[in-house]
Amino acid sequence: MDSIEIGLWVTGGMFILVVLGMRVAFAAALAGLIGLIWLRWDQFGYDPARFGKALEISVKIAGQVPHGKVASQALSLIPTFILIGYLAYYAGLTRALFEAAKRWFAWVPGGLAVSTVFATAGFAAVSGASVATAAVFARIAIPEMLKVGYDKRFAAGVVAAAGTLASLIPPSAILVIYAIIVEQDVGKLLLAGFLPGVFSAIVYAGLIIGLALTLKTFGPPVTGFTWRQRFASLPPALPIVAVIVIIIFFVYNPFGGDAWGTPTEGGAIGAFIVFLMALVRGMRLPELKDALVETAKLSIMIFSIIWGVLIYVRFLGFADLPSAFADWITSLHYHPMTILICILLAYAVLGMFMDAIGMLLLTLPVVYPAVMALNGGAMVAAEDSAFGMSGPMCAIWFGILVVKMAEFCLITPPIGLNCFVVAGVRPELSVQDVFRGVMPFFVADAVTIALLVAFPSIVLWLPSMA
Repeated sequence: MDSIEIGLWVTGGMFILVVLGMRVAFAAALAGLIGLIWLRWDQFGYDPARFGKALEISVKIAGQVPHGKVASQALSLIPTFILIGYLAYYAGLTRALFEAAKRWFAWVPGGLAVSTVFATAGFAAVSGASVATAAVFARIAIPEMLKVGYDKRFAAGVVAAAGTLASLIPPSAILVIYAIIVEQDVGKLLLAGFLPGVFSAIVYAGLIIGLALTLKTFGPPVTGFTWRQRFASLPPALPIVAVIVIIIFFVYNPFGGDAWGTPTEGGAIGAFIVFLMALVRGMRLPELKDALVETAKLSIMIFSIIWGVLIYVRFLGFADLPSAFADWITSLHYHPMTILICILLAYAVLGMFMDAIGMLLLTLPVVYPAVMALNGGAMVAAEDSAFGMSGPMCAIWFGILVVKMAEFCLITPPIGLNCFVVAGVRPELSVQDVFRGVMPFFVADAVTIALLVAFPSIVLWLPSMA
């Protein structure tokens, strides 16, 4: 049996374990270790006397992965971005954001829902985790919408869908993970996520306004705010803007020349500034402890998935499965754009059964080289490429597309994580209520993805200026 066949058998077994309910981190690590042992024992001709040697070598290879990857400076971005979000919540910045959005946008049809989307987008700019964003606004926005007569399912759907914006709008933990896996520039990817994230929020708002004009089950617009009250709501929300500006300036110097610092330094400074704001606004030791504990829990969950999946990725490299898949994809007699769309549709189906981070980590080592080969290679020039962009730009564009698909997976049944989080925070809601509420946003996400595919400049304009 050759290495490709072993790779396919092990990969199939891993997906069976995931479908049966095993955590992605453990399924991937187990499959990767078994695959490494199998490959090594195959090289020894399946000699029973040498199985112990194959086991010893494979365990050593797998054991090097956790330390080797966690020692990467890029991964330090993840806990700092998550910490920013939790500290901002305890500093009261989320409530200030929602109040400002309500005073400025609540007068439009479906105004409170639109306000929730824009407030969530603002909070996403200081929170790297969609789950944390959904949990925070489930506490703040849903009671406000229920007071004025919104259907509870739709109110929950708005929060669950809007929470996914944290996956795109920088700082984004998933974008950092993508950059590490495919070895691309973290700063440019974070910049690339900004416009698509804002664009997604606008599409969500447009959908809500359209539904509010069509259906009569929405709560009425909230009016009566004076211009004085609107402008008075801005100063409490300005710290969010300050943190965003600081992070962007460290990632990309808008005045030209070298960047002022690394993304890791920008995230650390952003977390320190929000920590000072939280102290000024009355955060005490119990709240700080809660923020640190929640940050540690979410960071450990993400790191565990990375550890497990990277053992599997190490096995894929030895099995040479990514190269074989890339060769097969490029041999298909279809237009490259047709194949790319099929890949995105496959992500939509796969996301129904896997969490977003695990899905990307498991598939990117195989899918990414294939997409780059479709475009003409990692170093192809724009004029010679299939998608009309250079290799590095294609890597950024594809990254935003798959992260947007990961957003989509956060609200798709049966394991849409954001829906479970919202239902967990609001005891009056069942998971089924939330899943029904997010259904209209599937259409909005489909429209957004189609436009990002058709008009890559939405994604590439900012990173091309860097």
